[in-house]
Amino acid sequence: MARLSLVLLAALTLCALGLVTAQHAARKLFIQLGEEQEHARQLDVEYGQLQLESSTWAMHARVEKIARQSLRMRLPEAARVQMIELALPAQPGATGGDGAK
Repeated sequence: MARLSLVLLAALTLCALGLVTAQHAARKLFIQLGEEQEHARQLDVEYGQLQLESSTWAMHARVEKIARQSLRMRLPEAARVQMIELALPAQPGATGGDGAK
């Protein structure tokens, strides 16, 4: 009987140590999860700021101002502008009119 009690006590001790170890690991993972979620929120904020900055840098008026001042670019005279018409190729199987045969 004493032998059985010692075996059960050893099994109980091992189970208790396993439980404590598992709880400790779960707490560490939960803390790490919170840190990663905070990092994700910071990255979302930074992404929004970068989008705003990108749209500011690409504004038409800003690009035009730099082109005029720094690059000394200007619009061509109307007489020098040529319009080119793009001819789209006919689609195979397309019928003229309303499509009725």
